[in-house]
Order: sequence, then C-alpha cells, then structure tokens
Amino acid sequence: MDPSELRYLEDEDTPTMKTIKGATTGLVAGTIWGTVVTTWYDVPRVERSVALPGLIRTLKMMGNYGMTFAAIGGVYIGVEQVLQNYRMRRDFINGAVGGFVAGATILGFKGRSISTAISAGTALAVTLAAIDAGGQTTRTDVGKEYYPYTTKKRSAAES
Repeated sequence: MDPSELRYLEDEDTPTMKTIKGATTGLVAGTIWGTVVTTWYDVPRVERSVALPGLIRTLKMMGNYGMTFAAIGGVYIGVEQVLQNYRMRRDFINGAVGGFVAGATILGFKGRSISTAISAGTALAVTLAAIDAGGQTTRTDVGKEYYPYTTKKRSAAES
C-alpha cells in the first residue's frame, strides 16, 4: 500500500483517541528506556536480606522516564491534532509546533529554565518537522518482496 494511502486510513481515530495512543506509547517506550538507563547507573549493591532499595530505585527511575515520555507524547499529539483541526491542513508545521510545545513545556519544566525550554522545544520541533516533511517514513518501498525461500521452480537437473 502506498504511504499516501495510509494517511487516509488513520483518520478513523478521533483526535482524543490519537492523543491517548500517543501518551500510552510514550509511557511504554519511556518505561523501557528507564529500565535501560537504570542498568547503566551505579545501582547500590544489594545485600542478602535487603533487596528492596535497589528495586525501589529501579521502579522510580522507570516511572520517571515513563511519565516524561507519556507527557511528551500526549502533548505533542494533542497539539498536533488541535492545529490540524484548526488549520484544516496536514503538513509538517503541525508537527513542528506540536514538538516545540511538547519540548518547551515538559522538558523545560523538568529543566527549570527558560533556555532549556527553548532549546528542548527547538530540538523537538526541528526533528519532528524533518520527519514530517520527509514523507513520514524511514524507508522507501521499491516493490520487491523478499521470501525466506525461492519461488522459482527448479528443473530436475538442478536437484
């Protein structure tokens, strides 16, 4: 199916449902990323009788990353949907504004400075505008299908 045709299939979801899906996806991705980051940090050595502090620290970090990613995903998709319905257009500007608002509000709030907010907003806006302007895909379909087996019939002499 052509990527331009896929855009029309996703219009079955309401803006609210898309926002919920974005936040949920962010929560799952953030929790997984939090797990990875936790393994990189120096987790305190756990003694035999006291296993709980390491587990609590890991769960807190997973929750922190999960909630941050969920908030970014929800704000981004929400702002993008509001702009799409207001402007009656689907272009890279909606994604760029959504990315800027998400980065500036969520990451700026966590960084507690205006310069961090502007930097994070700009970084997300540029990244998401580039993805949206590039056709919203990371690869191009060339029409070839690859099978784990051959589809050609072999003659008796080749067998």
